[in-house]
Amino acid sequence: MPKGKQKRRSDANNARNTLVLPKMDIIGISDEDSANDNASVISSVSGSTIYEDTQIGDEIDQNQFEEFEDKLSEAIEGMGVKSVQTRVQNIEAVSAALMKRFIPEFVGSRRLTITDAIERSLKKGRGAEQAAAAQLAALLCLQLGSTNMVDDICQTLIPTLLLIIGDDSMSCIVRAKCCWALSILTFVGNYEDMENVVEVLRQTYRMSFIKHSSLGTASLANEAALYTAALSAWCLLLTVMTTAPDNLSMDMKQIVTLLDSNCVEIRMAAGEIIAVILEQIKDYDCVEEWEPDDDVLMKLKELATDSHKFRAKKDRKTQRSVFRDIIRYIEEGEFPKMQVRFGQECLSLDTWCRKKQYDCIRQALGSGMNLHLKENDLLRDILNLGEKINTMSSPSHKQTKLERHLMNAAAFKARSICRGKHRDKRTISIS
Repeated sequence: MPKGKQKRRSDANNARNTLVLPKMDIIGISDEDSANDNASVISSVSGSTIYEDTQIGDEIDQNQFEEFEDKLSEAIEGMGVKSVQTRVQNIEAVSAALMKRFIPEFVGSRRLTITDAIERSLKKGRGAEQAAAAQLAALLCLQLGSTNMVDDICQTLIPTLLLIIGDDSMSCIVRAKCCWALSILTFVGNYEDMENVVEVLRQTYRMSFIKHSSLGTASLANEAALYTAALSAWCLLLTVMTTAPDNLSMDMKQIVTLLDSNCVEIRMAAGEIIAVILEQIKDYDCVEEWEPDDDVLMKLKELATDSHKFRAKKDRKTQRSVFRDIIRYIEEGEFPKMQVRFGQECLSLDTWCRKKQYDCIRQALGSGMNLHLKENDLLRDILNLGEKINTMSSPSHKQTKLERHLMNAAAFKARSICRGKHRDKRTISIS
């Protein structure tokens, strides 16, 4: 027998004796993918779906909800495994589930396990694990609301977040995530040492005063994201401070220089800080502390009419819109009324402080913002939405997908029976 045929036959026998294992893809949702409404979260423990998106009005039966809780419990337990990749995937899976569902009772009963896993990942993890843990920390506090449980979580996690933000050896992306998480924890948990938090954020964004002319380049994109996060986090805390921060006038003079930054996000963050400070300055009882001069107003007007072709069209459009609103507020004292519609309700953003609070919370919740606006008591209290609306008892209750399907099926059945009777009795007429 030729050697070639013998070799092919032995290869075929080996192939038949080989056990082929199915490949299982474990999908986690990152920060960039959190806005995708069609994404699914999969547990690395069981390899099955934790949560699949449905419309807000769709009903989910008890069996599906129990299955969801089982898969989420497995993912929570999986945050403590040895494999770094598996830990990150489980942390991201839990974060995505907390975005899409409001389950404070379930989360509250497992808060210690989740908090310990977050703290361990922040202290011992690196890179993606720390970033995912910081995001989960913010979501955990938003789920539990303003309770004693949140206060305990803040006391545990905020010191670690402060250390990471102040460590220049850490990744800029990790420090940016920690800035966002720190602002949410401090904002929601009423952290006692808020002045220290504000000072750490101030020290973080001060480097942007030196590098603002080069932050628009691709090589410094991560640093620009860090400074933008620090500025936005600092601005969020300004909305709840009862006294003006120290050296406010000096800070504002430096923040004005960021209007010349090459990074559009930093320019808009600086503009929003100016608007928030002018709105809050009356509550601080320090009207003489800082006021925009003619040079500042001129710079704001230039940005409101910017048409430089070397900037992206989308960036120019967004920037002009933001700074036109700022100019109108400074000159006329008029805030552009913005409305956010969700379900049968409408949220009105009529102050710069409330708009900033909404933007920062939306940064944390991503595509789950509308659901939490409907169900989360903490968010409804922060944004003055009042009590939750019982959509089932409302006369304008919109039919769910399941209800429409059942009604259509019943109508189709009745129509078929009616037509069938006439078809059975048809006769052929011959003229």
